[in-house]
Amino acid sequence: MFTSQNMRYLLCTALLAALATSCKQSVKHEEANWSFSLSDSMMARCEFAIAQLSDVRNELKLFGKVAADNNRLAQVYPLVGGNVMKINVELGDYVKQGQVLAVVRSGEVADFQRQQLDANADVALAEKNYQVAQELFEGKLNSEKDVTAAARELDKAKAEQTRINEIYHIYSLKNGSVLDITAPISGFIVSKNINQNEALRSDKTDALFSIAQIDEVWVLANVNETDISRVAVGYEADVNTMSYEGKTFHGKVDRIFNAIDPDTKAMKVLVRIPNKDLLLKPEMSASVTLRFSEKQKLVAVPSSSIIFDKSKNWTMVFKDRNNIETRQVKVYSQVGDVTYIAEGLQENEKVISRNGMMVYDALND
Repeated sequence: MFTSQNMRYLLCTALLAALATSCKQSVKHEEANWSFSLSDSMMARCEFAIAQLSDVRNELKLFGKVAADNNRLAQVYPLVGGNVMKINVELGDYVKQGQVLAVVRSGEVADFQRQQLDANADVALAEKNYQVAQELFEGKLNSEKDVTAAARELDKAKAEQTRINEIYHIYSLKNGSVLDITAPISGFIVSKNINQNEALRSDKTDALFSIAQIDEVWVLANVNETDISRVAVGYEADVNTMSYEGKTFHGKVDRIFNAIDPDTKAMKVLVRIPNKDLLLKPEMSASVTLRFSEKQKLVAVPSSSIIFDKSKNWTMVFKDRNNIETRQVKVYSQVGDVTYIAEGLQENEKVISRNGMMVYDALND
């Protein structure tokens, strides 16, 4: 049976419970209305970017080496045998066209001089015989046939004289047994295969010197079989070498060699590089980055706006200083300082591209 005292106790308990519930709801309401606001100092430290719909660019990393342009490379071979008396240049030297590279004493050169003397004497004799034959024919002391035969002998003698003179011109021969080996073009000595006091053979197959003009060079890079379909002539190429850290040389794919090297199992591409400062040297190792378009469009943002945390990619979508969203995104690819987004971000949305991590920590810690 309830008494007045019990009734009073129940009323007090109910009032206390109602008061407690009201307080909890008030606290929850205050928490729900609390929001993060970017302060003036934080705003000043942040940078923002607009997500843009862009052509997807991609890149392919290759490795190769610098080479001289074959069309601007001259090989110097031994034209005659003999002994090397003197070498005037070394590997890497710059030479001018006509400069003497080496001096060789050769018995073959001495024989050419004898042949030239003989040819000159034969021409002089043939000219004299032809003149005599003409005078006799005019005096009716021989026939026209004799004049024709003398003329034929003169033509043969002159042909031999012309041949030997051409040899002198081609070989730049002088009187005596000395041969000067000269540079056919101006350029740098990129290979040297001759030593002083060496006995040269005229049938030697290796070039004595290779001279290259390197104000424009090639970079020959290897393309793996899996990447062959991704390469095309005209692609932009960035070339880096160990010799010039931080310096990038720019060129384009000029040629594709449509054959697989049996040793490397790779296909070679040729990148043509301007080299006016002559920094790139043949045989330098080089890394090549080819840049090309994938012929599709995706939303692109600066790579600095992407935050990787908890095995996922996030970006801070900025609407106003009181409305910043931590948005998960799916990255399609990253090329340099540009990241292409497959899902999670729309064109023209604004993202924090600098110090976004600071805002991310403040919102999610």
